[in-house]
Amino acid sequence: MKQEKTNVMRILDQRKISYKSYTYDSSEAISGIEVAAFLNQNPKHVFKTLVTIGASKKNYVFVVPVEGELNLKKAAKAVDEKKIEMIKSKELLPLTGYIHGGCSPIGMKKLFTTVIDESAKECETIIFSGGKIGYQVEVTLDDLAKVIPFSLYGICDMD
Repeated sequence: MKQEKTNVMRILDQRKISYKSYTYDSSEAISGIEVAAFLNQNPKHVFKTLVTIGASKKNYVFVVPVEGELNLKKAAKAVDEKKIEMIKSKELLPLTGYIHGGCSPIGMKKLFTTVIDESAKECETIIFSGGKIGYQVEVTLDDLAKVIPFSLYGICDMD
């Protein structure tokens, strides 16, 4: 598969952030666990990006390990909301500029409050969507913090 630059990679390049990029051959969204297997990576280091809406109608981005589930109660507490729910798939593209399966915390149309599961602290680097299905990028949390503001919070239930 020919490596092309995604917007996420261009943003990382502009900020002079070093990253590794990965591609896998898939024309459709696959589960994060399948992505980790494709890339031959530990699923604890591969994260998925989830977009939610709070009771206040504000949107939030949560980044959790692919083998975990976002705990909506913990997520709501992390951003001081009464309740949080996932946005509908059809709302993702107009809101973020990304499609399901290619959503990255970097390069969204707007900057949303972003929370990464605290398990990421245990990882030297984390891998997440490069902004397009079939593309992943790997960065350190320190480098990611130079691109987007985020907080760390226990928001995930592991299987």
